[in-house]
Amino acid sequence: MNRTRTAAGVAVAAAGLAFAGAHGGRELLRRQAAIARRRIGKPLGEDAIDADRVWKKVYGDPLHLVLLGDSIAAGLGAERRKDTLGARIARGVAKELHRSVELRTAAVVGSESSALAGQIDRLPSSYRPDVAVIVIGGNDVTHRVPVVDSVQHLEAAITRLRARGAVVVVGTCPDLGALREVPQPLRALGSRMSRQLAAAQREAAIRAGAHAVTLATVVGPFFITNPEEMFSLDRFHPSALGYKRTAKALVPSVLAALGVRDEVPFGHHAPLTS
Repeated sequence: MNRTRTAAGVAVAAAGLAFAGAHGGRELLRRQAAIARRRIGKPLGEDAIDADRVWKKVYGDPLHLVLLGDSIAAGLGAERRKDTLGARIARGVAKELHRSVELRTAAVVGSESSALAGQIDRLPSSYRPDVAVIVIGGNDVTHRVPVVDSVQHLEAAITRLRARGAVVVVGTCPDLGALREVPQPLRALGSRMSRQLAAAQREAAIRAGAHAVTLATVVGPFFITNPEEMFSLDRFHPSALGYKRTAKALVPSVLAALGVRDEVPFGHHAPLTS
């Protein structure tokens, strides 16, 4: 997998180039994609902070949590390990269960859904997570991956994780329309395509027995109305506050998947199969 193909670097360029309009429309989107790449750049690099450890060790009896997916799942943009998405989820679950949480991050910056199989392959064969959280999709949109292919990879990953004994929670593709550094109409196109993928991911996840959280609905409005606070230095990946909000949005479904919570807020979806 090419780690340099990060979502920040591409900046929904490929999505724009996929636009099937007239030549003038394609040329406009090509220019806008170049503008977005220059504005965003790669100030965060391509490596997220290593947050893997036992969180809230004092509680004991650790629950095993694994994070899979792309740069958001990996926590790129957080400046402290406790502010990564995985650490935030681990601490939130530990607080609710009064049980320590051992975090393992398999997510890799720049990943598309096709990379999920490799992320699972790299887990030790003896590793049996209690819960797996997957956040993926932004790079599928920017790299023009067909929706049907994306969801097939996602569904296969869910099946494999459940075979290991894990309950699975999927955070669907965020709304790329929140990226103000991307000019219009490219931003609107990215928004439409990311929401289409998110809807397909939701249906695939619940069909495969996973819980799904529609991030564009549950946490997206915070990124749209408060971009200065919710985005990190590159204005593409979440800030510490952005990850806090995203983790808070995911934890209810994690608890529901673990069987310790019956009701979940709007935007959370239970699996069709158990």
